[in-house]
Amino acid sequence: MALSIASSCVNCWACMDVCPSNAIYQSEAAGHFSISSKKCTECDGDYAQPQCASICPIEDTIFDAAGISINPPGTLTGIPPEKFDEAMREIQAR
Repeated sequence: MALSIASSCVNCWACMDVCPSNAIYQSEAAGHFSISSKKCTECDGDYAQPQCASICPIEDTIFDAAGISINPPGTLTGIPPEKFDEAMREIQAR
């Protein structure tokens, strides 16, 4: 059981401070933050949701062991991807 961080990570450090198992580290080889599979508990027993994904400012960057994004597009803004263009037009029209 471990999460992973994609190369779209911008190294903002937000996830490091919220990880209860100290599993996140800066990987020079990857060029972005990584998650130690030996330390990562997916916040099980500490939080209902993985904290790294809840704070990550880049959608579609944190993945579960099956490779499924746990912060998919729309999770940060609350706007489903299929309605994003419409929402942006509405905002810009104001």
